[in-house]
Amino acid sequence: MKTIINYTLESLFSYLNSTEQGLSTKEAQHRLAENGPNILSNKKPQTSFQRLIEATINPFNVILLVVALVTAMTDIFLTSKPDYLTVSIIVSLVILSSAVAFYQSERAYQESSKLTQLISSDAHVYRDNTLMAIDFEEIVLGDVIHLSAGDMIPADVRFIFTKDTFVSQSALTGESQPVEKFSDIRNPLSESLTDNNFLGFMGTNIVSGSAKAIVIATGDNTYFGSMAQSLASEDKKTSFERGVNAVSKLMIRVMLIMIPIVFVINGIAKNDWFSALLFSLSIAVGLTPEMLPVIMTSTLAKGAMAMSKHKVIVRNLGSIQTFGEMDILCTDKTGTLTQDEIVLERYMNVHGEDDKRVLRHAYLNSYFQTGLKNLIDVAIINRAQKYNLQNILTNYSRIDEIPFDFSRRKMSVVLSDNQGKRQLITKGAVEEMLESSSFIELDGQVLPLDEQTKALALKTYEEQSAQGLRMLGVAQKNEVPDIHTFSEKDESDMVLIGFVAFLDPPKDSAESAISALKEHGVRTVVLTGDAEGVAINVCKKVGIDTTTVIIGSDVEKMSDQELNEAINTSDLFAKLSPLQKQRVVKAFQNAGHTVGYMGDGINDAPPLKQADVGISVDSAVDIAKESADIILLEKDLMVLEEGVLEGRKTFGNMMKYIKMAVSGNFGNMFSVIIASLFLPFLPMLPVQLLTQNLLNDFSQLGIPLDHVDEQYLKVPQKWQPRSIERFMFIMGPLSSIFDILCFGILWWVMGFDKAPYFWAGWFVFGTISQVLIIYMIRTAKKPFIESLPSLPLLISTSLVVIVTITIGFSQLAIGLDMATLPWHFMIWLLILCGLYAVSVQLIKTVYISKYNEWI
Repeated sequence: MKTIINYTLESLFSYLNSTEQGLSTKEAQHRLAENGPNILSNKKPQTSFQRLIEATINPFNVILLVVALVTAMTDIFLTSKPDYLTVSIIVSLVILSSAVAFYQSERAYQESSKLTQLISSDAHVYRDNTLMAIDFEEIVLGDVIHLSAGDMIPADVRFIFTKDTFVSQSALTGESQPVEKFSDIRNPLSESLTDNNFLGFMGTNIVSGSAKAIVIATGDNTYFGSMAQSLASEDKKTSFERGVNAVSKLMIRVMLIMIPIVFVINGIAKNDWFSALLFSLSIAVGLTPEMLPVIMTSTLAKGAMAMSKHKVIVRNLGSIQTFGEMDILCTDKTGTLTQDEIVLERYMNVHGEDDKRVLRHAYLNSYFQTGLKNLIDVAIINRAQKYNLQNILTNYSRIDEIPFDFSRRKMSVVLSDNQGKRQLITKGAVEEMLESSSFIELDGQVLPLDEQTKALALKTYEEQSAQGLRMLGVAQKNEVPDIHTFSEKDESDMVLIGFVAFLDPPKDSAESAISALKEHGVRTVVLTGDAEGVAINVCKKVGIDTTTVIIGSDVEKMSDQELNEAINTSDLFAKLSPLQKQRVVKAFQNAGHTVGYMGDGINDAPPLKQADVGISVDSAVDIAKESADIILLEKDLMVLEEGVLEGRKTFGNMMKYIKMAVSGNFGNMFSVIIASLFLPFLPMLPVQLLTQNLLNDFSQLGIPLDHVDEQYLKVPQKWQPRSIERFMFIMGPLSSIFDILCFGILWWVMGFDKAPYFWAGWFVFGTISQVLIIYMIRTAKKPFIESLPSLPLLISTSLVVIVTITIGFSQLAIGLDMATLPWHFMIWLLILCGLYAVSVQLIKTVYISKYNEWI
């Protein structure tokens, strides 16, 4: 690229074999076939094989495979009597966890892919001398593209024509302020490509203005593609994901500490270091939470599939859980709370009287502007055409325009009529229009805009706004230079001629959705760029408190501390700029809240990126969709409640496994160490430990599909490390107490002082008690009586209990070097399990009353 940026535009067109009218469709297809699609290699969809590798390679499976390798050396290669059973069981554990994780991720991917195809990300290119919309991936070298506010730049480009074109390059450079772009080279060439203001880059977006450009690089050959490795920051992790990683590391550290302790104790006590080594490796397998990535993948995939049924695309799986954590939802008003079907309700003079002349000027402004025609422009054009005003278009031609941007909040066109008379017509936010006007039209006369006439205009504006109408001012001036490049400086000394007023009614689902979110502990806050009166009117209709309203000028004056205090009392912020919206979102985050943001406009991109979870719609501008984690294909706000519930279900089922795993492993440490100290033989053989672990893993497969108590879903759920630690220190020792009781019964009551019988007894109790603890931990209520498990969990656990009893009380036990248990041991098994269940339930009651939590 550094070579061709030195070319003149004429040389560049020649080099790329293109013209200002673009390519032919045939030539474009040839170049697409030759150079491939316009997509970054690191953004290409994962293949099924890549997803299989991702499901298989994780820290826990690596540990298991290392143990399998060591076991293969000792049990197969370095012995005269090869034993394949232990290695087979360890490999089975890896296959089981990998297969489940792959199956769930594959299902989620397939569901998501079907919906993703419905999302449109189009670029406007000139093909066969006609402007048409094509997918980003079909862009080729030499394409000539048209860009307007809200567009993502789909490839690296050289600008051919610009008009007040400002581009946000923050994705590449980190600059917060947009950069103005030009078609000519105004400064010496810079070594840093992004400093050359005649170039545009893939991944950046048009903030305001319009442009025409030629594509000079696509895909991996773009600046973004060449810098992909250094630019690609890690996906931001939620507090939940960070917490899971911390727990994973903790459990691995515990396992690494446990192995040498168990090895040394058993080596010294039994004087058989080889058996002690094998036993220690088996303990390592038992303490490895290989099901953690499976449970996490399965619960998130289940959430994504549930959301897909509601026509919701989850672009980032982790955002499902963030939904459950969210306690503040900030939302734009237009198109999110409202129907996004704006209707031009009135066109009036300064007195508030209907005036078609105002409509005519607004129509000329909207029709002749070449930028992004938003819903307001469409509403004006539709109303004007009902009155056949399109007939006047032949009398005018566009000379120039001053595109809309969010700092000026207005846009202008310069027109010339058939007699050559020039006219500047501007429409925009009323306050800004009053600042740009020096005159006002009253009763057919042009008068100075003084305090009295300004008060009259403001009175009309406020009266209409109070009725819920969104107001824009319309102004014009005739003293326009013949030869001149127009800019915002020309939007001065204008004549205010009247207003256009729009109605955008609330969505039918808005009030019920906000109410449902409130019931589930989520506060909805509106952040809008609209005027205060319109915002208040809509918010009242959807049940949002409008007692305290803060406007953008107030936010601008506030210090961070003052804003942090203000967010506690206001649910409505009006007349905000995009950066002010972002600042309010950040203030909520600084106060410890998990914040979601929902929006669909150019001005929503900064807060969407800032929020913990960004939500947009398919009809949103490109930059809004690119910034969002969740995309709604249908504008039904009730899906937000569904998202919150799915997030909390995901969190709840993950916490069931995590608390069960950390407390179980903590308890097992004590049980194994005590048994190793006092027994004359190993507490259990490696093959028995591994079989038990395999059964326990299978019993947990139903956890991602389990029900979560209604009460748990009522409030936002956040990661609490202290809660896990407390649970571990209370429930872990309790499991050890019952393991020791089991040891006592086996040794002194049952007289199992021979290893095969002892192993069989602890194998059966250890496995069944692990199944039992799933039911005790899964709910804060009384299991089965007040809270029923899901059918998949019931099936997986029941099968494990049946298999365990079958092994322990039949000749199958001999295959695992155990003795067949006498049936009267079943009485002690039931007593132990019953006492364990009662003890857990009693401690659960005390625990909940003291800490007001369980999972």
